[in-house]
Amino acid sequence: MTTPSLKHIAFASFIGTAIEFYDFYIYAMAAALVIGQVFFPASDPAMQSLNALLTFGLAFIARPLGALLFGHFGDRIGRKSTLAASLLVMGASTFLIGLLPGYASWGSWAPLLLCLLRFGQGIGLGGEWAGAALLATEYAPAHKRGWYGMFPQLGPSIGFLLATLTFLGLSLGLSEAQFALWGWRVPFVISAALVMVGLYVRFKLAETPAFSQARSQQHLHRWPLKAVLCQHGRAILLGALAMGVCYHLFYTATVFCLSYGTQTLHIAQPQFLAMLCIAVIGMALATPFAAALADRYGSRPVLMTGQILALLLGFMLAPLIGSGQLWLIALFLFLALFLMGITFAPMGAFLPAQFPVAVRYTGAGLSYQFGGILGASFAPAVAQFLVQQGGLAWVGGYMSLMALVSVLAVWKMPASAAQYD
Repeated sequence: MTTPSLKHIAFASFIGTAIEFYDFYIYAMAAALVIGQVFFPASDPAMQSLNALLTFGLAFIARPLGALLFGHFGDRIGRKSTLAASLLVMGASTFLIGLLPGYASWGSWAPLLLCLLRFGQGIGLGGEWAGAALLATEYAPAHKRGWYGMFPQLGPSIGFLLATLTFLGLSLGLSEAQFALWGWRVPFVISAALVMVGLYVRFKLAETPAFSQARSQQHLHRWPLKAVLCQHGRAILLGALAMGVCYHLFYTATVFCLSYGTQTLHIAQPQFLAMLCIAVIGMALATPFAAALADRYGSRPVLMTGQILALLLGFMLAPLIGSGQLWLIALFLFLALFLMGITFAPMGAFLPAQFPVAVRYTGAGLSYQFGGILGASFAPAVAQFLVQQGGLAWVGGYMSLMALVSVLAVWKMPASAAQYD
């Protein structure tokens, strides 16, 4: 197989993360809008929302397991086939959620199977990011790793925009009853076609040069997990802490604020989704901007600047969201997702650089997914609890605390601990 062009590599790393995060985000939106009433109808509305947000968090528990499973094979047999397998697992789980009957038809089996499929989503996504990041950065020229490492980071914003537009279109075209009955299932079912596109692109890839060289020189580990835990445990921990705030920014804005805005502030669902569509453009714009800055000035100063700004944004959450004014709420959403892009884009090159090639898939994947547990898994549920106990100011304090943890972690991490070659 001929070596693919860098444009093909960039597109392949982008399209997979875009599809997988589209799958992940449509569940996040469904959890905020309809999962509770379809699968947990026996409880009161507040408990419905909490139960739905807890099922949302379940996938983040599965994601490190996916990182372990796919990381093992990614560091043993290669990046290409492992990436295709992760996409297939994610796609199958998403498609089946769209077909799953609700509580009214299957009783307690419905939420149980929902949790199982949500777990499957987490397993699939757990193997996606690290492989996509390595695909991009292990092919890229040394002076352009920040730029090419940006393409898998761009996938989530495009996936989210596609997910939001899909839900927005359904909300505008269907009645609330139609949306709750079958409309919310449409984005899950059509994801199967997107997965087929992603698989086709990825099966046309060749193995990365860095991994091929390590395999030819027999520099691989039989058990990559053992090697990475024994030799690089500190890097995994710091990487997870560094990732926490960008996840937290995103899911606070897109899940907690969506739920709070539609249910507490009584903002119309299409109106709030439209604001999120505008806000995610900020994330898409910030991603290449931050990647270019990272290549010029280094990843660490760019990351720390974004994280410090996120700390300050936490103090703005209560006055902006609590104002009830649409333009102030939209401003907060835009700023949160813009800073998510700033703190997320450089991670495509920065995290893999903390690990040598033989354990890079496992190490970078574990850091990334543990960061998801820390920053996002139950963050919407915790925010929902905090707002009930102390108001929006507590939710803002939670965001600032997460940003402080992340900036301290990046400060303790080396600028580049490992070579890509």
